[in-house]
Amino acid sequence: MSIARRWRRSLQFRTVVATILLTSVAFAIVGGFLSHQVAGALYVERFGQFQEESTNALADVETVFSETPATDRETTDRLALDTLTGLTGTGADAPRQWLLSPLPGQQGYFVPPRASVEGTAASALIPQEMTDAIIAGDDQYWAPIEIPVSQQSGERNAPGVAFGTKVALPPDRTEYALYIYYDLSSMQSTLDDIHGVLWVGGTVLLAIVGAVAWFVTRSVVRPVSHAALVSEKLAAGQLQERMDVRGEDEVARLGASFNRMAANLQDQITQLAQLSQMQQRFVSDVSHELRTPLTTVRMAAEVLFDARRDFDPVNRRSAEILFDQVERFQSLLGDLLEISRFDAGAAVLEAEPTDIFQLVHHVIAGTEPLADNSGSTVNIVSSEVSCVVDVDPRRIDRILRNLVVNALEHGEGRPIDIHIASGPEAVAVAVRDHGIGMTPLEASRAFDRFWRADPARARTTGGSGLGLSIAAEDARLHGAWLQAWGEPGEGSCFRLTLPKRQGSEVNVSPLPLPPRRLTPLAPPDTADHAPLEVRAGHLLEEESHEVP
Repeated sequence: MSIARRWRRSLQFRTVVATILLTSVAFAIVGGFLSHQVAGALYVERFGQFQEESTNALADVETVFSETPATDRETTDRLALDTLTGLTGTGADAPRQWLLSPLPGQQGYFVPPRASVEGTAASALIPQEMTDAIIAGDDQYWAPIEIPVSQQSGERNAPGVAFGTKVALPPDRTEYALYIYYDLSSMQSTLDDIHGVLWVGGTVLLAIVGAVAWFVTRSVVRPVSHAALVSEKLAAGQLQERMDVRGEDEVARLGASFNRMAANLQDQITQLAQLSQMQQRFVSDVSHELRTPLTTVRMAAEVLFDARRDFDPVNRRSAEILFDQVERFQSLLGDLLEISRFDAGAAVLEAEPTDIFQLVHHVIAGTEPLADNSGSTVNIVSSEVSCVVDVDPRRIDRILRNLVVNALEHGEGRPIDIHIASGPEAVAVAVRDHGIGMTPLEASRAFDRFWRADPARARTTGGSGLGLSIAAEDARLHGAWLQAWGEPGEGSCFRLTLPKRQGSEVNVSPLPLPPRRLTPLAPPDTADHAPLEVRAGHLLEEESHEVP
C-alpha cells in the first residue's frame, strides 16, 4: 500500500506520523535554542578569560620592548624571541600561539616576521580588517579567525579568536603587529559532543513518542476500525455481524450501543422483508384468483355489449360502461401480475439482436387510432435508418408504447417527436411532446406506482397507473436508463438509453435531455404508416450526455 493511500485510509497512521512530525519540529526548535544558549554561554565565559589574559600579556610585552637597552640586531632579536616565547600556552582547553609581523612601510628593522608555529603567516591567518585597525590605532583589537589544523582525515579549519596590538622595537622604534590567538578546537569539540547527544537523544525520544502514539491510538482506533468493518458488513446485508465489547469504558459503551442499534435494524429489516413478501404474495395470489371470475365477468360484459342495440338508452350506456371498465380492470390485473413478477425477481430477459427502428415503427402503427383521435402527428427524428441492439423486443415494445401513449394523451394535439441516436456503446430513444408538461418534482415521481401529476386529469386511454413503473422495471432489467424531463407549458420528454450489448454499462447517452429542436428533412416513403408523418433529421451537434 502506498504511503499516500495509507495516509488517506488509516487514522492511526495519520495520527502517529503527525505526532512524530510535530515532535520533530518541537525538538528542533528546543534543541536549536539550547545549543545556541550553551554555545553562547561557553563562548562568552571563555572569551572574557582570553581577553583578560591577552590584554595582560600584550601589555607586558609592550613594556619589555619599550624599556629594553638593546642597541644591536643580535641583542634585539634575542630579546624578542625570549619575550615572545613566553606567550605560548599549551593548555588543553585552548592552546595559545603568537605572531609578530612588521607593519607595512617599515625599513631597517632588525627582527624578521616570527611565529610560534612554523610556516604560519599573519597575512593568511589574521583578517585584513584587524591589521588595518592596528596600523591606524594604538589600542588592542580582537577578531574571530579560522586556524588550519592537521588531522588524520586531512586539513580542516578550527575556530579561534585573535587579539593584537602595535609594538615598537629598538633601536629605531620599528613598529610591529603582535598577535596572540587561541585555538578553540576543544570548545568546538565539546559543542559537537553536545549536538551529538541532542541528536541521539532526539532520535530515541522520537522513537519513544512514536511507539507511545501508536500504542495509544491503537487502543482507540482499533475499536473504531472494527466498528467500520462491522458497519460495512451490515451495509452488505450481513445483519448478524456484531462488535466485540470488552470493559466498561467509552469505547465499550459505544460498541454496546452499536450492537443494540444493529439488532434493532436487523429486527426492523426482517419485519419489513416479511411484510414485503406478504404483500407481494397477497398481490400475486389475489391477481391469480381474480383471473377466473374476471374472465366470466368479461364474457358476460361482451355479451351485453354486443346486444346493446336492443336495449333502451340507459341500459345501452350501462352496457358500454361495464364493458370499458371490465377491459380496464383486466389491463390493471395484467399489470399487477407483471409487477408481482418483478417484485419476486421472476422476470427473465430474453434478449436478441433487434432493430430499434422496427420496434419504433411497430409502436407507431399500434398507436395510430389514438393519434387520430388526439389530432397529433408522430414524427421520427434521426440521422440513421437502422440500429441493431441486443434487447428483449417484447419489453422494449412495451416501454415505447407506454411513452408514446402518454405523449399522445398529454400532448394536446401537438406533434410528437421520437428522437433516435446511437453512439459507440449505447442507443437512445427520446419521446418528446409539446403539451401541458410537468414540473421537475413531478418528473422525479413519474415512475412511482399509481402516481398521477394531477388527479383531476382525465385518463382517455383507461390506463392502470402502472405503465411507467413497469417501463422503469423493464429498463432496469436491460441495464438501461429511463429518464423524464418536463417544463410546465413546454411539454415533457422521456429518454430511454440502452446498451448495445447485454452485460455492458451505459455511461453516456447519445441524446441530450430534452433533445434539441431539429430541422426535418423531406419525409421518406410512409405508405406503410399513413397517415402518420415520419420525418428524418440530422443531429446538429455531437456530444456525450452523462447520467444526471
